[in-house]
Amino acid sequence: MIFVIAGPTCSGKSSLAIRLANAIDGEIINGDAFQVYKELNIGTAKPSIEERKQVPHHLFDFILPSKEYNVKDYQSEARKLINKLTKQNKHIIIVGGTGLYQKATLYDFDFSKEIKKADLSDLKFMSNEELYKYLVTIDAEAARSIHQNNRKRILRAIEIYRSSGKKKSEIINSQKHKLIYKTIFIGLNIERDILYEKINNRVDMMIEEGLLEEVKMLKAKYDVKKHAFQAIGYKELIDYLNGKTDLNEAIELIKKHTRNYAKRQMTYFKNQLPMVWFNNENDAFIYAKSKII
Repeated sequence: MIFVIAGPTCSGKSSLAIRLANAIDGEIINGDAFQVYKELNIGTAKPSIEERKQVPHHLFDFILPSKEYNVKDYQSEARKLINKLTKQNKHIIIVGGTGLYQKATLYDFDFSKEIKKADLSDLKFMSNEELYKYLVTIDAEAARSIHQNNRKRILRAIEIYRSSGKKKSEIINSQKHKLIYKTIFIGLNIERDILYEKINNRVDMMIEEGLLEEVKMLKAKYDVKKHAFQAIGYKELIDYLNGKTDLNEAIELIKKHTRNYAKRQMTYFKNQLPMVWFNNENDAFIYAKSKII
């Protein structure tokens, strides 16, 4: 059996996943786009080393920040793992907040038509805002699922259109969206005011735990233009270190961007996956265990 535990950041997904894995002899697969990267520890809120020792964890902490890693790469790795663990009669728990990664893995997503390259040299000096507005003119539906500052994904959507003559959204919509694994989708949802308070407190705790020092170390070691450093918490502190903001402003932006991200997560999960929603971890745990018996 495969379980997906999803929901907004700070909703308690990791805690539930570990509790469930211990109860059903399961193994956990990361379903977050940034927890794959090594050395991005505090800002991505990875499960601790101690937590990862409790049950087997996969696809955490294995890509250098200097490397590019995308949904197609994740799909390939995750499906290999699922097939391997299924043969071992293991229950699988995919946990994380990146709904696209989970959907691409569990449904019949085919990225083979997206591989062709196209000339994007004319876009080189366009700002993120200009690029986003351009994408809206050619594929408004794809644009709605991409953040304005995610330059890599915006350029990829434009490249797909230029190389194939088809919109990225059309290619995705032409697929059957058929679930290819037996999966239970469990969503954790908490009241918005409580969630936002948790987010603000977590950001403060990350700063206390040394997030700024972590970002300084990474900035000295890697090219911070790489995709890994688009993660919330890293890009804002890099701007601070580059003199674009002061520290207090950067911290407030991390909180704001995390709250905005939580909203987008909920919109995606509610509209794209057949979630069964719970307001607390215990009810979700009882429901998940009932699916095993």
